[in-house]
Amino acid sequence: MAEQKKEPIFALQRIYLKDASLELPNAPKVFLEQEAPHVDISLAVAHTKVEDTIYEATVRVTLTTKVNDKTLYLIEAEQAAIFAIENIPEDQLDPLLNIVCPQMIYPYLRANVADLITRASLPPLHLAEVNFQGLYEQKLAADAAEQDKKTEDKKLS
Repeated sequence: MAEQKKEPIFALQRIYLKDASLELPNAPKVFLEQEAPHVDISLAVAHTKVEDTIYEATVRVTLTTKVNDKTLYLIEAEQAAIFAIENIPEDQLDPLLNIVCPQMIYPYLRANVADLITRASLPPLHLAEVNFQGLYEQKLAADAAEQDKKTEDKKLS
């Protein structure tokens, strides 16, 4: 009897704000600054297997805004989601967890960060859209370059 092929399952179970912090280390004096702030944004994507078919994917942002080398505010936020994933070919699982899942999570992270900024009476700032496929491809290229470097270093040893 031929083995019956199981249908792939990809289902979002829950989206939640896993962590958020807002720091205003130089308040209230920094509010008197008239210059435009400099904004530095760092973004990270991660995932873990929670159970056999359950995965948690996260998108983390660190946003540092400075005026005249004084920190106006620092926001760290991590948006997460739980996904049920079954019968997905192994070669498709990593792109799914690193591209599709973050694309689904990111709008919630953007909204939460904008809300934190607004509630702190700070000038509005909205995170730009992110090309998660591009980030994933950059990560693959960086990993491949690192592997090549390790291979080359071993040859020279």
